[in-house]
Amino acid sequence: MVMPSANDVLSLDADQLVHVLQGFGEPAFRARQLFEWLWRHDASSYQDVTVWSRPLRERMSQAWPIRRAVAVQTQVGVDGTTKLLLGLSDGQRVETVLLPHPYGYSVCVSSQVGCAMGCTFCASGLNGRIRQLSAGELLEQVRYAEMILKPSGQHVRRVDVMGIGEPLDNYANLLKFMRMAHHEAAFHLSYRHFTVSTSGLVPAITQLANEGLPVTLAVSLHAPNDEVRRRLMPVNQAYPLAKLIPACDDFARRTGRRVTFEYLLLKDVNDSQQLAHELAGLLAGRLCHVNLIPWNPVAEHDWTPSPMSTVRTFQRIVQDQGISCTIRKELGQEIDAACGQLRLREEESLSL
Repeated sequence: MVMPSANDVLSLDADQLVHVLQGFGEPAFRARQLFEWLWRHDASSYQDVTVWSRPLRERMSQAWPIRRAVAVQTQVGVDGTTKLLLGLSDGQRVETVLLPHPYGYSVCVSSQVGCAMGCTFCASGLNGRIRQLSAGELLEQVRYAEMILKPSGQHVRRVDVMGIGEPLDNYANLLKFMRMAHHEAAFHLSYRHFTVSTSGLVPAITQLANEGLPVTLAVSLHAPNDEVRRRLMPVNQAYPLAKLIPACDDFARRTGRRVTFEYLLLKDVNDSQQLAHELAGLLAGRLCHVNLIPWNPVAEHDWTPSPMSTVRTFQRIVQDQGISCTIRKELGQEIDAACGQLRLREEESLSL
């Protein structure tokens, strides 16, 4: 498998670009110029960086080529949701979703090519994890969303790292990506407008809490006890609830941010009224929010979505115990809505 080149200019932050440009005998302000042209002006080649001399553009083209992601497939839903299958420099592909909301647009980005977590309801990990995404490849997904919105004068307001992959299993690149996206010369996104999803990697949750960044943590819970959660998520073997919940409490305490617990509802598996009461008991008194998720069926998995009447009853039971609980509005259901489906179908078509 061909991996992205080590001279990946898109993964260099502003300080690293200073070092690169000084190596060419250029002043530090050239790095600021390049950072802005890469992320604010969508430069696809150094020829676009018109504030530079031709010799400098040619030298950088040879030493640090710009390798942009390209859209292999685009699906647009009736509600304005745009799902992209982006091709990377080594031929791998990842999904990115641009979602419309009353407050503006969010973008859901992938953090890995494939996923190693093995959750039994998800399409993302059916073929395992192939590799990590670089910080630049994460940032490219935001840039592509910005490029789509540019003609309308809109911008990405929120970034949800909730696509293909386990973000906290790609910790260094995730952190670098968020810092680069936050930079005023790039997208200047507030850390409060980032949501990082995890299946429950406890050591990395603690590490993220220690960073001091006010991001939102979204934990894929999906069950209020270990017995049910083990059926759905192999990660529960290593990090059962007795470890996971205290780590989430610590994150909330250190950041002052409430933790979102994602709860995907599967018929006759985790959607009973008894389990709703158990969930309410588990989370009572905690700084948290419960996000109930109607399951988007994946052909390769045998589960059945819970009826909406069951979802609403589950919600009412949790809310009656004083816990914030909402039902996720599903956008783009008609365009391979479940995470990983578009990539999976593309792989299947290529193998025929």
